[in-house]
Amino acid sequence: MNKLRKLIGYRMRALIRKEFRQILRDRRLAISLILPPTLQLLLFGFALNATVTNLRLGVVDDSRTPESRELVANMTESRAFQGAGTYFDVNEMGKKIADGDLDAGLVIPYDYARDLQRGRTATVQVLLNAMNSNTATIGEGFAEGVIASYNQTLAGQGIHARYQEIAAPNMSRLGMVLIHPAYLYNPGLEPTWFIVTGILGVLLILNGSLISAAAIVKEREAGTLEQLLMSPASTTQIIVAKLFPLFVLLCMMGTFAVVIMRVVFGIPFRGNIFLVVSAAALCLLCGISIGTFIATFTKSARQAQLTLFFVNPPLTSLSGAFTPVEAMPKWLQPVAQFNPIQHFGQISRGAMLKGSGIETLWPNFLALLAFTVILVSFSIWRFRKQLS
Repeated sequence: MNKLRKLIGYRMRALIRKEFRQILRDRRLAISLILPPTLQLLLFGFALNATVTNLRLGVVDDSRTPESRELVANMTESRAFQGAGTYFDVNEMGKKIADGDLDAGLVIPYDYARDLQRGRTATVQVLLNAMNSNTATIGEGFAEGVIASYNQTLAGQGIHARYQEIAAPNMSRLGMVLIHPAYLYNPGLEPTWFIVTGILGVLLILNGSLISAAAIVKEREAGTLEQLLMSPASTTQIIVAKLFPLFVLLCMMGTFAVVIMRVVFGIPFRGNIFLVVSAAALCLLCGISIGTFIATFTKSARQAQLTLFFVNPPLTSLSGAFTPVEAMPKWLQPVAQFNPIQHFGQISRGAMLKGSGIETLWPNFLALLAFTVILVSFSIWRFRKQLS
């Protein structure tokens, strides 16, 4: 009995060593384990930024007074807008906005300073390029904030002015409510914290499926898979030996990605890091299972990549990594619950940013575990069927 166990253990170690050597001998596959995930994480973290800054602002100042120049200075001194030229005609500035040379425009009427000194309602017009509705909405909020701050400055100087911005709430009422927001879990309002913690799950699934599919298909093309069937190793040993090295190497990739999140983007780890690591391991197994399952239906690496093209983009779009699931249509939100990346994003954000534990995140962890068991079972069943 002991000799049999030693023999089985020796076979497993030999198969695993063979898989490690085969993967590391393939330079393209070895490089794809490190370089693409690192570049993707850095690229997504820096490029996918929802913050709108430095909107190009054109100005039509018909007043040409110190008061109007002060308002323009307040608009362009903020991070939201940068001065992009002064125009003498609204139509000329509107054409620049239509051509894409400007993102916004400020129109100050000729009686601006006179109304300001007399305490009348001073009306300014803000033109926004609404081709991108998100940018236009944020730009409108920035303009309202700058004008509200300027109102308080004028009141401190003894000038009781009233401003009214077109398509904005009336600010001339006597009553006033001051808001003092407190930003929990992200005091600095860093947009990368939300994106990067979600992108990690996307990278785990994406690279896990691509690398596992490529490794299995290449071995089939080389003819070494048939040679394994002629060995005394059982089908279970072959399957475990094929998946285990990929899992270990991808875990190293995930660990490196977590280090980048902490060092480059400064994401805090307020909760249990082992909870995030466990969820990442389950997410990796889901990606490897998807790649293995697809590799059993394809005959070449190109077919596997094309097939994954129809699988990974929907998983990414419904992951909640880029936009919250709550922003999706009502009928699509239940579909997102069947996405393992979405549950990993909830776990990573809850554990890293909020400091939540398993007592809060257990529904997402349980759902991720269920997806892992189902996908791994299907992939092993299909792989076993192919070997037989």
